[in-house]
Amino acid sequence: MATDALRAQIAGKWQSAFSRLNRGEPGISGLLSFSEAWDIAAEFLHPRDLTDPTSKKDHDMQKVKGAFDTLSKAKMLPLLLENFLESMRKQKYHIEREVSQFMSQYDNTDDCQYIAALVLRLIEWYKAWAPIPELGYTILSAYTLAFHTQTFSILPPSFSRGFKSLIASTLVLVDSATPPTWANHPALEHSHPRRPDMPLWNAFDQLGLLDRYESLISSVCYEHIETHIQESCSGKWGEPMLARLREWMAEKVVPWMIMPYARGARSTDEARSMLQGIGSRFDFHVCKTLSDLRTKEIFDIIIDYPDSLCALQDLKECLQRVDQRTELVQTLRKANKKRLLHPGADTKDILLQYVSIIRCLRIIDPPGVLLFKVADPIRKYLRERPDTIRCIVASLVGDGESGDSLVDENEPIQPLQQLQVDDYTDPNWEPEPIDAGPEFRTNKPSDVISTLVSIYDSKDLFVKELQVLLAQRLLSIKDGNFERERRNIEILKIRFGESALQVCEVMLRDMTDSKRIDQHVQSQRSMSLHPTIISRHFWPPLQSSTITMPGQFNELQDEYSKQYATFKPDKKLRWLPHLGSIQLELTLQDRTVSADVPPLEAAFIELFSEKDTWPIDELRAKVGNVDRISAGKALATWVELGVLRAEGDGTYRLLEVAEEIASSGSAQSTRHVPLAEEEAPAIMTVQQQQAEQMKVYWKFIEGMLTNLGQLSLDRIQSMLKLAPGYDRTVEQLAGFMEAARREGLVIVKDGVWKLNR
Repeated sequence: MATDALRAQIAGKWQSAFSRLNRGEPGISGLLSFSEAWDIAAEFLHPRDLTDPTSKKDHDMQKVKGAFDTLSKAKMLPLLLENFLESMRKQKYHIEREVSQFMSQYDNTDDCQYIAALVLRLIEWYKAWAPIPELGYTILSAYTLAFHTQTFSILPPSFSRGFKSLIASTLVLVDSATPPTWANHPALEHSHPRRPDMPLWNAFDQLGLLDRYESLISSVCYEHIETHIQESCSGKWGEPMLARLREWMAEKVVPWMIMPYARGARSTDEARSMLQGIGSRFDFHVCKTLSDLRTKEIFDIIIDYPDSLCALQDLKECLQRVDQRTELVQTLRKANKKRLLHPGADTKDILLQYVSIIRCLRIIDPPGVLLFKVADPIRKYLRERPDTIRCIVASLVGDGESGDSLVDENEPIQPLQQLQVDDYTDPNWEPEPIDAGPEFRTNKPSDVISTLVSIYDSKDLFVKELQVLLAQRLLSIKDGNFERERRNIEILKIRFGESALQVCEVMLRDMTDSKRIDQHVQSQRSMSLHPTIISRHFWPPLQSSTITMPGQFNELQDEYSKQYATFKPDKKLRWLPHLGSIQLELTLQDRTVSADVPPLEAAFIELFSEKDTWPIDELRAKVGNVDRISAGKALATWVELGVLRAEGDGTYRLLEVAEEIASSGSAQSTRHVPLAEEEAPAIMTVQQQQAEQMKVYWKFIEGMLTNLGQLSLDRIQSMLKLAPGYDRTVEQLAGFMEAARREGLVIVKDGVWKLNR
């Protein structure tokens, strides 16, 4: 049973509520007026069906306002709002029915005009159900939140796709003169002529779509930027594009941004302030997208340098704003590995691309961090190629047959730069960039030649290759004009120093002295022999041979040696008869044949003046027992000229009278035939010299393996260092041992070498 205190408390509450509702009027007249006010307000707020014209009723606004005033004084507006929101929930099916109809049309056509019509229809529902403003902001905001919540619960998943398409069409509207289909909607008839999408944006705001789909709206603009950059910038490297893209943003994208991001601005300055943050984001995306595009094209951009200079400058500016240096390095390294660093690429092409990479990456990143990271695999690969040094040296001396030069003619000639220790007392010293690796040094060589030479640990290899190449070029000169080589030597002196080029100066002086000596000998006795006389100790090793010139050629050599000994009694000539070329004129019974041939071909045809038929083995023995392959090639030259005929048993016969198949038509005809095949280089290459020198150390290696049984490569290297003059690296030793293994001299197992007995 209830206590007296509880009864008293309930009675007090009842009396307070009754007094509030009755408002102190006699009897229950106040309560009756409250009930009437409730009915009027509830009927006024009750959500109506817009599809039913009969549901619209005319209300006496004086009574409505009076009713709301009565409920406000009775503090019953919150309860009325709760009742109203519940009625909205129950009537939501009307909206849901129309949403389903519009979305069905969109799903069937993918036309965003149905999404626009749906949005404008939702605004009609929103305004039809909205309470009067006199009720205050609290009730209105509660209604808005409830309407948004119920609307979002109705929208199907495909609405996001349609809404994105609709937003994209508003962006195209600003960028195009052709209006989209939704611009013809009746609700947009009185919209701004230049911005027919303005009512749409107002509707988006009222329905809460701007906040709900903020990231989707941004993504539309991002995709629009990406599409424009792909279409307008792909493959266009000869003109600056970043400034042009920013102009396009200011003219086409910023006006569109006013609607979603600065609609409420009351002045230009306020709009600019509101757009500053989002504008910076979109500018960042422009730089990022252009950077991604140029990064993807970077290999071809480098190939096209210097015509692609503008693209490199754009990329430099983009990378200052967008941190994508790592992506650039990875992309270029991957492209180099796939398209450059493989056996099918010529060393000259690799060097040309490497030089372009050096120049391009210095434009993008002057400190050289990107170049250091990209160049490392290229430098390692070039070190493994045997002809890398030769290609670099050929470019240094201006080899006309080497194609494009690695050296820029406008680049000043300067000495090779050496790495220096950082001077921390220098007031202009700067720390290394933050993304530099532990091995990076900011004072890397700046000119291209120094960078190429720094591929190797020592410049001595280049000097040796310079000597070989210069020797070959000097020996190939026929007209006695050495001015070009003299100029090359002077240029190389600047780069490599005076001491490194002393041997080259001796070689050049030998060529001029040889010409002077030959003139003196010819003045004493005219001869058809014109040898090149060089100093044996100052020239790279020449190709050796056992060939001996027979007959008149041997007589010419002896006679020339006597005349030389008269002129230079303290010196003696040592002939290398296998080098050079000989102009011959063969007089046969029915024809005359003129030919420029190597000495071996001349030696063989001279022997046929003794007898008409020779077996090939006798010919080989007569000229110094040359190998059979070389002899066969030399004799094939005369067979092709129709001077000799090869018999089936390895015998060759002189054709005094031309056979019908080889006859040129008339007797006593003269035939001039150039050199049958290209002369072999007279000078041994650096690799050949190293191989010959390594043969000297084979006796040491053979003795080690004989006495100690088996040794690892490192142990062989450490023991060879005790031999006089040994200066090979372990990699060079490994190459020599592998060559010995192929010849069957040694075998290797688990990295241990032993003799193959």
